[in-house]
Amino acid sequence: MNKPLSVFVLLGYTAYAASAQDARQIMTEVQNRTQSKSEHYEGTLEVINSSQKISKKRWAYDRLGVYGNSKSELRFMAPPDVKGVALLVINHPDRASDQWMWIPAEERDRRIALQDRSSRFFGTDFSFEDLEERDIDRYDFKLLGDDKLDDAVCWKIESRPKESKTSQYTSSLLWVRKDRYFLVRTDNFAKDRLVRQISYRDVESIEGVWTALTVAVVDSTRNSRTRLTLAKVKYNLPIKSGDFTRENFRQ
Repeated sequence: MNKPLSVFVLLGYTAYAASAQDARQIMTEVQNRTQSKSEHYEGTLEVINSSQKISKKRWAYDRLGVYGNSKSELRFMAPPDVKGVALLVINHPDRASDQWMWIPAEERDRRIALQDRSSRFFGTDFSFEDLEERDIDRYDFKLLGDDKLDDAVCWKIESRPKESKTSQYTSSLLWVRKDRYFLVRTDNFAKDRLVRQISYRDVESIEGVWTALTVAVVDSTRNSRTRLTLAKVKYNLPIKSGDFTRENFRQ
């Protein structure tokens, strides 16, 4: 009697391991197809609060390096009350990023503590953590099956951070288009509560890199949303590492 049970347990474990491996292979290909040495874009943001009031902002974004080992700077260009406000992010392959925010009116930068990464970034519905760039090796994945999203056939994948203390999210659901290996939606959860949904739309191939020209964020806890529209997107520019320092950041 014990032998058949052992066989079923073994088969179940093998099926689970195969599923996990398939999910990781999918996410590896997703990461490979969006990989670039550097990136630049200008973004227009519309922030819509629970009263449907709309505020607009613009920022410029630069990044150098690969997933999990990159540097990025985001700097507001408009309106005047936020112009010059910037975020410097140094991503690491084995731990949470280092982040500093520069506020010109205060003439100083301040480090964003790990416990504050779940806070909204300067009136948008992005949290500080959402602006990190993490390597897939920091997550465990499980393939949940197929699903359809906006008439596109997708893999539906569960993602969990290996080091839970480094993320506000205990789990995420990912929808990956099968035809492009492109992530089109992420539902982020804190335990069983949906915290934030991020959708990636208007996808184009720019210099061979699949790129979402619209990123829509819905903050379920505040009933607000932000729409980011990308323009002037360029990849593999000759950006210098020295551009991403706290000294340069303050200028």
